[in-house]
Amino acid sequence: MFSLLLLNLEEYYFEQHRANHIINKGCRDERKIRGSLKVCSKSIIFEPDESLQPIIKIPLRDCVSIKAPEDNEANNPFLRETSGGISVVCNQVFLIKERNVIAPYKTIRGKTEHLFQLDVAGKLGDVVQTLHQLYRASCLDKMGDQAAMITAILQSRLARTSFDKNRFQSISETLRMECKAEMVTPLVTNPGHVCVTDANLYFQPLNGYPKPVVQITLQNVRRIYKRRHGLMPLGLEVFCTENDICSDIYLKFYNCQDRDELYYLIAAYIENHITEHTAESYMLQWQRGHISNYQYLLHLNNLADRSCNDLSQYPVFPWIIADYSSTELDLTKPETFRDLSKPIGALNKERLERLLTRYEEMPEPKFMYGSHYSSPGYVLFYLVRVAPEYMLCLQNGKFDHADRMFNSVAETWKNCLDGATDFKELIPEFYENDSSFLVNSLKLDLGKRQGGKAVEDVELPPWASGPDDFLRKSQEALESQYVSEHLHEWIDLVFGCKQKGSKAVTACNVFHPLTYEGGVDLNSIMDPNEKVALLTQILEFGQTPKQLFTTPHPQRIMPKSSSRTSSHSVSITESPVSPNEESFEDLTEESITLAWNNISKLRQDEQYKIHKEAITGIAVTCNGSSVFTTSQDSTLKMFSKESKTLQRSVSFSNMALSSCIILPGDTTVVSSSWDNNIYFYSVAFGRRQDILMGHDDAVSKICWRDGCLYSASWDSTVKVWKCVPGETLSNKRNCFELLAELEHDVSVNTIDLTASNSILASGTKEGTISVWDVTTATVLHQLPCHSGTVFDAAFSPDGRHLLSAGEDCCFKVIDVQTGMLISSVTAGEPQRCFRWDGNTVLSGSQSGELLTWDLLSGKVTERIKGHAGAVTSMWMNEQCNSVITGGEDRQIIFWKLQY
Repeated sequence: MFSLLLLNLEEYYFEQHRANHIINKGCRDERKIRGSLKVCSKSIIFEPDESLQPIIKIPLRDCVSIKAPEDNEANNPFLRETSGGISVVCNQVFLIKERNVIAPYKTIRGKTEHLFQLDVAGKLGDVVQTLHQLYRASCLDKMGDQAAMITAILQSRLARTSFDKNRFQSISETLRMECKAEMVTPLVTNPGHVCVTDANLYFQPLNGYPKPVVQITLQNVRRIYKRRHGLMPLGLEVFCTENDICSDIYLKFYNCQDRDELYYLIAAYIENHITEHTAESYMLQWQRGHISNYQYLLHLNNLADRSCNDLSQYPVFPWIIADYSSTELDLTKPETFRDLSKPIGALNKERLERLLTRYEEMPEPKFMYGSHYSSPGYVLFYLVRVAPEYMLCLQNGKFDHADRMFNSVAETWKNCLDGATDFKELIPEFYENDSSFLVNSLKLDLGKRQGGKAVEDVELPPWASGPDDFLRKSQEALESQYVSEHLHEWIDLVFGCKQKGSKAVTACNVFHPLTYEGGVDLNSIMDPNEKVALLTQILEFGQTPKQLFTTPHPQRIMPKSSSRTSSHSVSITESPVSPNEESFEDLTEESITLAWNNISKLRQDEQYKIHKEAITGIAVTCNGSSVFTTSQDSTLKMFSKESKTLQRSVSFSNMALSSCIILPGDTTVVSSSWDNNIYFYSVAFGRRQDILMGHDDAVSKICWRDGCLYSASWDSTVKVWKCVPGETLSNKRNCFELLAELEHDVSVNTIDLTASNSILASGTKEGTISVWDVTTATVLHQLPCHSGTVFDAAFSPDGRHLLSAGEDCCFKVIDVQTGMLISSVTAGEPQRCFRWDGNTVLSGSQSGELLTWDLLSGKVTERIKGHAGAVTSMWMNEQCNSVITGGEDRQIIFWKLQY
């Protein structure tokens, strides 16, 4: 059966005609074989209807003559039966799939004549003219000139045709865009017309193969990616599934403008399409264990231009297991695994030393490895048993030598460790459920190895009972604790900060410069022959993925239970917590988890208007009976939850108060003010106890931890004070000692601390988030996260992540360890304040609603009506089942969870 894989690389299939192949013309044993004559850009292919007959492929460059009968012969009534005939004389012909068996092409050398009789004689002149044109192109000496002439013929054909609007699914569809493009499948592309309506995406192949039109309903589209194809930003891949590795269509355009216009037309149909297509949107899900290592690697491959439709950029997966000799696979032993912090070429120390010696002596541009870790040849090395026709297409009708085939997993791993030029990684199929690529179920004749043994199924390690068991154990290894703890190191090498530059040199991870994105600018090469040669070299050699991260990738967060069981050094007697205390802690943790799982069931309990301006701070005593609030009306008020009455109102100056906290013991309330001061109010004595004049501009936020006061100010500083309390009954005041001053470039609007008090985060009025080491007063990370003021910032309970909300309507998540921005979620309006548990966010919006967010999907799960203006302040108890909010409407609202 005909397939585009019968074409040469970079060849096009133009048209087909029903015809007879006449054998032994004029002889007694003359035969006619019915079939289809296919005109291709570099060959003539005849596909017989009878599948036992071979497909005939005649390369145009090997033709001696292509002609129709002379006019006087064509008019002779005695020769009418041969009208519509084309005579092709050639020096070489290939016979393919004889008896319908996939095997290396059979080559017939020597001059032979082939006569094809078209069913429609009237098309004879056009077909012969086309073949003469293509023959002239194939006879040009230089590849660049050949490619240019064939492209001109193709573009002329495309210009003379357009999309057939009768193919629309509905007569009511509205055309949005039409352009020329090629549908990309592995090793081949098929030219035609793309059409987008208000409901569907269509592709109509110029040759009508494999079907007259490909149609995709826009409502079904889930993901869409711009692709780099042939080193140019011309590709577009569309998926109608969330997690499948294979797309529904991959298109290559003739110019970037058409590609981008189509992208935006389709993207308009995809909800949150921008946030779904960033590495950050998946990183947080992976770190928190919501997607597997396998799924995360698939997403990274997708984002880095890797596609199953492009063998030069096929998805790349790591070798994980290093033990292929044991009878049992022990996933608890680190030595079972490959060192994921090193590229394949650096795993063997002796080989690496030889490569580095050569590297040092090499002139610029230098590279350590002469071959890549992913290329079309390597992909088909693994897949030859299920994709033999792809291998034959890539290797001009031949299989590789039997001893160079994928014969054994252990042998292949050993060669990757020891071979002078073998540095290949794996493909996703090693971690999926289809083991057919390991089995020669097609009974292919792949040759015989030295010693006479035929190439059959792949030899598996002793610890695998069969192909399915091998894949199952490979999957277990990929998802194991060791790999989860170290996978970020491999991501740094392939997709991240160690992919190129000085860090790549240090990591011994330098490949040929042509393999990197931007390594060569094809547009700057004017000589078409040089361009074609360079492109062919790059596509066959392999390409490095697009770089996704420029800072170290964060490590995965492992569950507590896993880390406890893996740490054999800690015995029960060494544990500082008694079993009863631990179970109480677990119970509290369970109740908190339950509360956050039901946070969308938060309902209004009571509301009170107790201030004259917007509320800026809320603090509650340990027993929950008294609520203290600050406001822009300059007052601190004490409200009794039990009696539902306002019990105290205090004013320290005529300037707004910005926040308040209650010190341990519930005897002192501390308030920050726009008058540059911090006020200490004694609850017991009902008076101002002390004043700290520590800033040169308004104090915006204060925190208290372990006897230390942390104050943020519009004077561009955050200050840390050690507070030594005075004797309450005497007139001795508190003594304030300045421990640290964290200087910023602009006004600081908010701060938060980790539970350990060692890390502080600050957010400024210009949108910068800074992460500080409090003990050394040094900045660890500084990121321009928001455009406009940072309204609120808070660490996750485990201290691994920092969430911020800004004036730009965005939530941003930062990995605290690496300082990497790992998630960005856009809201429809600014979120002024929030609480979160690391996954779910409860936020107060500009419009007054409370919103619950699933941060991993970036979507709002519930909207709860609340204030008649912006929610400006939020308090939540330790059990996370009681919330108090304050707003611009001067009200405080009490909220309860209703399970």
